[in-house]
Parts: sequence; C-alpha cells; structure tokens
Amino acid sequence: MTAPSTYGLSSEARNLHWLLTNLVEEVPGIESVAVVSSDGLLLLSSDPGHTEQSRRTRPAKGPRGSSADLATIVSGIGSLTVGAAKLMDFGGVKHTMIAMEEGSLFVMSISDGSLLGVHGSAECDMSVVAYHMALFVGRAGHVLTPELRSELRRSLESESAGSAR
Repeated sequence: MTAPSTYGLSSEARNLHWLLTNLVEEVPGIESVAVVSSDGLLLLSSDPGHTEQSRRTRPAKGPRGSSADLATIVSGIGSLTVGAAKLMDFGGVKHTMIAMEEGSLFVMSISDGSLLGVHGSAECDMSVVAYHMALFVGRAGHVLTPELRSELRRSLESESAGSAR
C-alpha cells in the first residue's frame, strides 16, 4: 500500500488516513479499502488506484485494481441493501458480506450514509476483517462530518489533478 499524502490536512483527516492505513496493514488479506460518501463519491482509499495513470500502470487485481472502482461497487451494494431493508421493514443496514470463490467484499455503514468497503483475498478471515472494520467505523463515525467529507474530497481531487500533469 502506498500511503497517501496528508500534508496540509486537518488533524481529523490525518487521523482517518492513519486509521485506514492501520486497517490495511494490520489485517492480513485486505486487498483494498474505500470510504464512500452517501452520494457515492470516493473520500478515502487504501491505494493510489483512483487515478487514471495508476490504473494504466497497475495490474488488474480485484475490482479493476482501483479503489475508485471499489467505491462504485460499494455505493451500488449500499443502495441495493438499503432498498431491500426498506422493502422488508427490517431497519437500517449495518453490514454486508459477500463471499466469492477468489475473494470477499465487505460493506459497513459508517454514518449519515457513508460506507466503508473492503475487498479481501480468498485467504482473509472474514470475522477478523469484520471486527477491524467495526473498530474503524467506531473510531471514524463520529468525526466524519460534512466538513471533513468536503476536505477529503478536495484532497482526492487535488491529488488526481497533480498526478495528471
């Protein structure tokens, strides 16, 4: 994983970056992580794969190899499960786990519609991933304010603009 630049970010944004880095480095089998806003925009990712340049230079692994693609998948699954929960009248969605032959996908609600998505390898322990995701959500949920979401989004946009040059 390549650590994203946190220069010029608020302490809350730097803490979220640190929590995300810690999640990826501490849990074996995590391929990529994306934090997505309620409107489906990528806010934070575990790799630099959200830029077009890194998509061309990085071999495809998982959801086209980028956190931007993971964010799209997470947003879609989040919308689908929220709709299903409303139809079934079972209350809010806490988390979704999808086990596939060669990997897993985990989606967990953070706050105000924001989601944490994790793509894990086939070897990852799903219960360990879910536990660490819950820790991340518990620590990040109360600080993920609209202001912080805007700051994270601007940070990603400026990072993308800088790498396009």
